[in-house]
Amino acid sequence: MNEPPRILVIDDEEGIRAGCRRALEPEGYIVETAATGREGLRRFREGNFDLVLVDVVLPDMRGVDLLKPILEKDPDVICVVITGYATVELAVQAIRSGAYDFLSKPFTADVLRMTVAQGLERRRLTLEARRLQKIEEEARELARAKEELERLDRFKTTFMLTVAHELRAPLNALQSFLLTILKGYIPPEEQQEVLGRAVQRVQELLDLVDDLLKLAAAKSEKGLEKREPVSLADVLEKVASLFQKEAEAKGLAWRLEIHARPMVLAEPDQMAQVWSNLISNAVKYTPAGGWVRVLLEERDGWAVGVVEDTGIGIAPQDQERIFEEFYRTPQAKEVAPRGTGLGLPLVKQILEGHGGSIAVESEVGRGSRFIFRLPASP
Repeated sequence: MNEPPRILVIDDEEGIRAGCRRALEPEGYIVETAATGREGLRRFREGNFDLVLVDVVLPDMRGVDLLKPILEKDPDVICVVITGYATVELAVQAIRSGAYDFLSKPFTADVLRMTVAQGLERRRLTLEARRLQKIEEEARELARAKEELERLDRFKTTFMLTVAHELRAPLNALQSFLLTILKGYIPPEEQQEVLGRAVQRVQELLDLVDDLLKLAAAKSEKGLEKREPVSLADVLEKVASLFQKEAEAKGLAWRLEIHARPMVLAEPDQMAQVWSNLISNAVKYTPAGGWVRVLLEERDGWAVGVVEDTGIGIAPQDQERIFEEFYRTPQAKEVAPRGTGLGLPLVKQILEGHGGSIAVESEVGRGSRFIFRLPASP
């Protein structure tokens, strides 16, 4: 059952307070009164009122000055100003301060009841509109959540199908190699070569499973407790030592520039994965005679890493897609037919999971430049 509307009368004249009670309580309203502004404000803050009748001249303050704190507590409360000095200027001031209506003394009980009824209807409509607006917002939020769940479900299905497809190809090849040996189709002198190809396929499967596990770990929040202050420079120096010889053996010029040694709050293994994936791609996809440049610096509280090369480059339409799981550009497939397509998605997931970001600048045939940022830790 709905509670009757509650009305607060703030007026220093006892006759006005009593007259309002006599006129309004028979209509089913709950009426409380106060003789001063401070008492009225205290009562309003302690209770829940739907409408306030306030005298414009009170012993301790102006009634108009009460409107602001009253409306701050409840923006939808109806305020009606009462005055014995009815002027246009005062009415305008009251309305500008948030009053709903203006009553001039003396007023009849009928005028009072009509003004109160209209004010309470205004409040009812306002609250109803707000309630409907909230329902609409909740409905939109539910629709967005439903759409997101459907998107995630589609993504999960696509991901599972892609993983199954990526696993099926090397498994089929491995099965074929082993069956041809078991059935005696391969002469003994050729079996070593076939077994070598089978081992290569097994390694592809292991690489794929390893990358999937790393990606799952990066997406999980379970590793948060393993984060510690890590020197990106220390990690880079260890990783770079592994790739420098490979780059130089391939005929690439190698440039390592460490301008700062920023600390980041991270999991050391994941920072190594970021550097390893970016540098290995640069070395793999840069032809002999080119160069690979790796740079680390600190800018405005951010650790900034750059891996740049003069390799095959990435077409504009592929620059967003390279961070999609399993996606590989046509140029990359030409240079290295086999690959998981999980390296860059893993890098992006790790960086974003640490509050960072990654961007790419590239041109086909002229090389690529990957820039990542991580918040530096004191």
